[in-house]
Amino acid sequence: MIIVPSEKDGAQIHSITVNTTVFNQEEVECVDELWEEYLAQGPEISGYYFLVEKEDDRVLGYACYGPRALTDRTYDLYWIAVDPSARRGGVGRGLLAASEEAVRKLGGRLLVLETSGLPSYGQTHKFYLATGYTLEATLKDFYRDGDDLVIFTKHL
Repeated sequence: MIIVPSEKDGAQIHSITVNTTVFNQEEVECVDELWEEYLAQGPEISGYYFLVEKEDDRVLGYACYGPRALTDRTYDLYWIAVDPSARRGGVGRGLLAASEEAVRKLGGRLLVLETSGLPSYGQTHKFYLATGYTLEATLKDFYRDGDDLVIFTKHL
């Protein structure tokens, strides 16, 4: 079931972020910071909305999205991650679809996803393309030498 998470889900969100093995320590800390802002201020003030897929008390995956500053109804999908043991079960697709629907309900018209161009993100790129996203741009060596920024979008 995809729901809005509660404070008790934070430890599992952290574990999933670590266990995906594609995120570096700085990225793990970033997710933790967004989670803390979300808890402290709420989504409307922090600008960070979270959803989780849960089975009983177990978080299988999460998504984090929010409005992009200085735009007209454009939203970013900041993070989406699925527990490695739950992959290939539709959790990612479900979270992405639920995020898109939530953004629509908030009045969003465009969802932007920015990700790494490293080979370890190849499956991620295929996933976004298979779920209707358009590859808009690649900025070479954006994050560091050899690590491009890859931008996908979907009009909602």
